[in-house]
Amino acid sequence: MAIVSVYIEEGCITCDACEETLPEVFHVTDDTCYIKADVRLDGGYDRNEGKSALKGEILSQFEDDLLDAADGCPVDVIIVVEGGEAESAEPEEAAEVIQEVVPEPAVEQEIEVAGDDLEELLSAGDRSLAILYGSQSGNSEALAAKFSKQASDYGLVGTVYDMDGFDFASLSSMKRVLIVCSTWGEGEMPDNAEDLWQVAKQASPGSLNGVHYSVLALGDTSYELFCESGKDWDEQLEKLGATRLVDRVDCDVDYDSMAAEWALDALAAMAAVDGTGVYHEDMVESIKEYVAGGDEGADGEDGFTVPDISAESIQAEISIFRYDPEAATTGSDTWVCAMPGHLSLLEALRTIKNTHDGSLSFRDGASDDSTTAICVNGRLVLPGLVRLDAVAPTRDGSLRLRVDPLPGFEVIRDLVVDHWSMERRRESTQPWMVAATREGSATMQGNIGLMEPNMATALHSITDFASPALLQASSDAVPHANGYLGPAVLASVWARRNDPRSSASSVKGLDEILGSSNGIKAETDLASIRRQNGSGLVVSEALLDAKTHVLEQDAFTGRHGKHVWWYAWTLKSSGKVNDTVLYRQVLGPIGLLGNLTSGVTARMMSGFTRTGGDMIADMLAFIAPPAGVGKMPRQFNSSVDNHHEVVAIFNELDGRF
Repeated sequence: MAIVSVYIEEGCITCDACEETLPEVFHVTDDTCYIKADVRLDGGYDRNEGKSALKGEILSQFEDDLLDAADGCPVDVIIVVEGGEAESAEPEEAAEVIQEVVPEPAVEQEIEVAGDDLEELLSAGDRSLAILYGSQSGNSEALAAKFSKQASDYGLVGTVYDMDGFDFASLSSMKRVLIVCSTWGEGEMPDNAEDLWQVAKQASPGSLNGVHYSVLALGDTSYELFCESGKDWDEQLEKLGATRLVDRVDCDVDYDSMAAEWALDALAAMAAVDGTGVYHEDMVESIKEYVAGGDEGADGEDGFTVPDISAESIQAEISIFRYDPEAATTGSDTWVCAMPGHLSLLEALRTIKNTHDGSLSFRDGASDDSTTAICVNGRLVLPGLVRLDAVAPTRDGSLRLRVDPLPGFEVIRDLVVDHWSMERRRESTQPWMVAATREGSATMQGNIGLMEPNMATALHSITDFASPALLQASSDAVPHANGYLGPAVLASVWARRNDPRSSASSVKGLDEILGSSNGIKAETDLASIRRQNGSGLVVSEALLDAKTHVLEQDAFTGRHGKHVWWYAWTLKSSGKVNDTVLYRQVLGPIGLLGNLTSGVTARMMSGFTRTGGDMIADMLAFIAPPAGVGKMPRQFNSSVDNHHEVVAIFNELDGRF
């Protein structure tokens, strides 16, 4: 049979083998391999999942090379479709179409948009949209991912690119580009955008002709250079010949509403760029109405169509942790069953319990019941709020799930855990309001206290998490530190500590709780909390503020304070790992004398060095000044790799420097 089409399955490892064999058909990106638009009848630029037929001249010229490329794929994801196998068309239709296009020259034709032919504009030709983000704290990355999902409503195929490692040369071949970039420090580029920015500054004028773009800048008006990085990108892209379709928007700390408004304009404008790169400005408003649900999209009796959220059945292999307290045995049971993809994970557990094993134990309740939280494939979720086909990728019509109880809690039976340990910690913080006398206002309902709206919103957001148990389990420290209060408890403590209604004595007591050995200093890494969906970002930032506050209250004394303050200070200021500076700054002249009675000198003289090595190394010991008493390791005055990362960490901890 003759070849009709070729497409790429999931699992491409971007090895470049196909592009080296047949660059006329295949284009390998950082994420996967694409079938080029100018070789396909539909003019699309993707993996050709719809199995669109290839142009006749391409098939006649490269038929053998197509087979060689498919055979040379190391992961066998290149599928060659022969006559009779294409799912998108009958064999006779495919053959007929190919016969018609053989005599036509292989010239890409401009899409003609006549009148309100909106569907053709939003579906024909190359509909790719590149979204590049420069992010220091994750806000720009989250927005870029959000805009990528929204792009499909505009007939666009959004792809998110991290500026770190992005090939600037590939930008010139992109018709639509959105830039989402934050500003770091005093008008500096985020760390992941710095290298790309240096390349962009050296690019030649006119190198981005034909590229349409818009920029969303994130910043903080409390800094002198507000949104400077976004402004730099906007200006530089224009210098390089790119066409700005929507004016740049500069967002303050509360960026949600401004970013959403910018996205409505920017995505509509990008959608008005057709497959050949021509911008149809007169179609922008029609596109906005279409996406907003105008007459073109309303076909119900009342002008509204209820979307169908049901999904086909998929084969699910579900392995569930089992624990029998009577026999003190643990293990896992695995069930393979067919279930609709839209079924919630909680409903799937109910189905297994009702049809397979009635002894299976898990907390059941409403879909948003906070006590039902479990761990699925390493993700902490509320099972009633997660679809079965959303917790793991579906491969070949099936998926695999590993269901475990929440970490950090004692398991009672199977997936049921004991939350009482968290409740005891919460009770130890005396979670009740001790109010102070404050200003109020006389109303018809009586006297009420006053609070600034921004403060009320901030306090509410800190404690607005769906499940305390889930938040508690998201900490890497909770399972290993028996006394640690945990992020769920400490977030509430921090909110009460900042509540203007709290009395002075209450604030003092809450500071003592935060600064205790089981307080916020026991948290090892906030990244695990930050990765959680929903309120994880807000809570992690609040806990970071709490940790900074505690260290400031202690004047950066003790093990945590000295490490954070002096070591980071010397590295930030000099760019060198200089143990002598650290040693002198921490101890000082009086501290050197104090070592004689504190036991430090005795430990050094006895051979208890910090590195566990020899007492004397390369004369950097108490023999050669200015080292002082004690061994100086070999890292003395060596340069610091990635010094900008050290500066970033220090600045995040304490913005005063």
